[in-house]
Amino acid sequence: MSKEFVIGEKVRVITLPPYLKTADPMPMLRPAEVVTLGEEGIVSDRRPANYWAVRFNQGTFLIDSQYIEAITRITEQVDLGLQPQDL
Repeated sequence: MSKEFVIGEKVRVITLPPYLKTADPMPMLRPAEVVTLGEEGIVSDRRPANYWAVRFNQGTFLIDSQYIEAITRITEQVDLGLQPQDL
């Protein structure tokens, strides 16, 4: 089952993929070390096969949903004073 994100949502890298693919019209492969574990980015587009275009400081990359998690929702829950068992 794939994770769903909203365009504009902040996400965090939870596991580094073996490589990254740029989200350019002519995509290129980049080493995974271009982004760091825990780095935050913003979802800018959804692509086929559970890939999301995520804008990081170093550029926009296509990343599979298994390697990222939403952090906006976590922040909103803390701001509202909700506990995980309340959800």
